[in-house]
Amino acid sequence: MFPGGGQGDMQQLLQQAQKMQQDLAAAQQELAETPVEGSSGGGLVKATVSGAGELKGLVIDPKAVDPDDTETLADLVLAAVRDANAAAQQLQQAKLGPLAQGLGGGGMPGLPF
Repeated sequence: MFPGGGQGDMQQLLQQAQKMQQDLAAAQQELAETPVEGSSGGGLVKATVSGAGELKGLVIDPKAVDPDDTETLADLVLAAVRDANAAAQQLQQAKLGPLAQGLGGGGMPGLPF
């Protein structure tokens, strides 16, 4: 038993935790559906990833294609994908940061998360 009628307090804490889990799941779903773009070579190569970091598309300007220099093209592709992933991580931080902080940042005293 909890002093001062703690049973209701515990129920309220559990409801808050459940709501935060639902909010987190909704934010993760939104991230999975949000396209984020990155580019390199002044826009010669553009990569699109989901907010969760899954590569969804790649556009290569014909000017970037030199049959004698595929190494530069590969570097441009890698740079564009990295740029898109960095943008996706920023989006994740913006969407999930406050929720994760609520779950692990002491927002729920007495609960293990």
